[in-house]
Amino acid sequence: MISPLLLELLRCPVSGQSLRPATPEELKRAECDEALVREDGRVLYPVRNGIPLLVASAAVDTKDSGLAIRV
Repeated sequence: MISPLLLELLRCPVSGQSLRPATPEELKRAECDEALVREDGRVLYPVRNGIPLLVASAAVDTKDSGLAIRV
């Protein structure tokens, strides 16, 4: 789990929007155990071993059944 302090500092690397923890429904659709979602809810970034993968190539489009996209 990402600490609240760190979560306040993290931003989407493409849009600069803030991030929030993914809901259980978003995790299920993206087939992830942990992830952060962009403020607009459109893009999800997986978290692996406690480290958020905040790179565009790791982004998952939440509107497209978990397919990886480039944002």
